[in-house]
Amino acid sequence: MFSIPGEAPVTMTPAATSQIKKLMERDGRYALKIGVKKGGCAGMEYTMDYVDDAETNDEVVEQDGARVLIAPMAQMFLFGTEIDYEVALLEAGFKFRNPNVVDACGCGESIKFKDVDALQAERAEEG
Repeated sequence: MFSIPGEAPVTMTPAATSQIKKLMERDGRYALKIGVKKGGCAGMEYTMDYVDDAETNDEVVEQDGARVLIAPMAQMFLFGTEIDYEVALLEAGFKFRNPNVVDACGCGESIKFKDVDALQAERAEEG
């Protein structure tokens, strides 16, 4: 929907592709689906679910054997995002390096995106 020909809407680090593949194989799932929803103190939150098939308007990104689906409502907000998987002393999890985020809450659980009109204008200029 909001793509640039020849450019993946999201990219994954080797750590992320490895973890996604591992989880897909372990649970026998088709892909990791990423979306956004309203919530949290900054206004929006990422959603992540393992799914067994793609829906009609999902954007499919495959990289090094890992498959990610982007929900239609999230495509504009996630364009240009790098997905990483980090392991630290006290926690491990997926991290999103998203150029469309203008603010985040202190706990790191919710984000605020650029204005929708600004995002659409940027995509039009790039396309």
